[in-house]
Amino acid sequence: MTPDPQGFLKHQRREPAMRPPVDRLRDFRDLYDVPPGGTPFPLAEQASRCMGCGVPFCHGEHGCPLGNLVPDWNDLVRRGKWREALTLLHATNNFPELTGKLCPAPCESACVLGLVDEPVAIRTIESAIADRGFFEGWIEPVRAKVQRRERVAVIGSGPAGLAAAQELARKGFRVTVFEKAEKPGGLLRFGIPDFKLEKWVLDRRLAQLEAEGVVFKTGVHAGVDVPAERLRLDFDALCLTIGAEAARDLSVPGRELGGVVMAMDYLAAQNREAPDRATARGKKVVVLGGGDTGSDCAGTALRQGAKEVLQLELHPRPPETRAKGTPWPLWPMQLRSSHAHTEGGMRQWNTVTKAFVGDARGSVRALHCASLEWRSGAFHEVPGSDFELPAELVVLAMGFSGTKPEPLLDGLGIERDAAGRIVTKSTYKTSADWVYAAGDARRGASLIVWAIAEGRKMAAAVAAAL
Repeated sequence: MTPDPQGFLKHQRREPAMRPPVDRLRDFRDLYDVPPGGTPFPLAEQASRCMGCGVPFCHGEHGCPLGNLVPDWNDLVRRGKWREALTLLHATNNFPELTGKLCPAPCESACVLGLVDEPVAIRTIESAIADRGFFEGWIEPVRAKVQRRERVAVIGSGPAGLAAAQELARKGFRVTVFEKAEKPGGLLRFGIPDFKLEKWVLDRRLAQLEAEGVVFKTGVHAGVDVPAERLRLDFDALCLTIGAEAARDLSVPGRELGGVVMAMDYLAAQNREAPDRATARGKKVVVLGGGDTGSDCAGTALRQGAKEVLQLELHPRPPETRAKGTPWPLWPMQLRSSHAHTEGGMRQWNTVTKAFVGDARGSVRALHCASLEWRSGAFHEVPGSDFELPAELVVLAMGFSGTKPEPLLDGLGIERDAAGRIVTKSTYKTSADWVYAAGDARRGASLIVWAIAEGRKMAAAVAAAL
């Protein structure tokens, strides 16, 4: 690799421009409007900003858990070798078109160039490589040369499960993926709004997996529709990638009121276009939680025609730039604004919800709140700061812990920790023989890159054991 030694001096960081907010709010289409197979701007220039560091932190401990060879495929893009860049990208990442859209890019926060300038737009380049690969027809099924007799069941079809299924199928194992929902994809399909991931993007990759021999059985709740004992008899190994679906709730007075909903219920109903889904049309909406899920809920409410959308956050407003407590190459604590905040979504910090207030019909009409201050390493309520905040729809988006109670886990005798996460050894093996676990079910709610990385590593462990 021979990077341009002056590339980072000649070119500035550039990112794709989102569609104007007034257009975005009319539909649930992708936030960006990039032509198929095209690029939002000359990416060779952006790729040339990569300095080819002696120690590339972008795919080190604090960068990409997939170990993506970022400097190498950056240089290939710089030289116009897109197909070679795709091959290198696929060597570590099964689904770069998904991570390029959904990952918050810890690789960029660990970019060495970020010490003195803005980091390389790594995620933009990654996404463009994958899109170019599909557009040119370079991405084709990779079928195993030898078909093995061993059968492996993957329970759950989120990114960890899909990565494990693809890796095992390519090694020749007979792979069946069980998904309790009506279509595969897990939260990729039902938890991520279309404006962040249009579902044809997911379906395109699922078609590749099917062509490689992966069998999907949807609408089948493993452990319920198919008993654990049956799975143990029919398969040589089980891979649990059931996610961390146990959402954090808020046990305060008035929680039972109508119009107080969980984030995933709200998002999944919209993605399914359920006729009885909660709608924000004409309502004042409050979203509790300032993370990505909260942002997705805010963006969904705005597209549904909310009168007003406000996100409440317990913590103080972060600094505009990297906080001193999170020096490079750590993931920086700093203020981040999402699409929803340019579309009219508002934020309020240092606020705790103490109760929900209802109307005569049993529906929420307001939140009883108070102000907080952070001192001595803890939150403290400000005396006399109570106030009411009008709201006709409240969405709880306060994160997730571990797995939900599952008959499958009980039937297999799977050990879990206090948070509900599946306990495994370093080989991803659970407390039950020939049962493995990976992704959010094992580590708790995390990034898509961690899910894919864990799915790949679990698949390698299963293949070695079999």
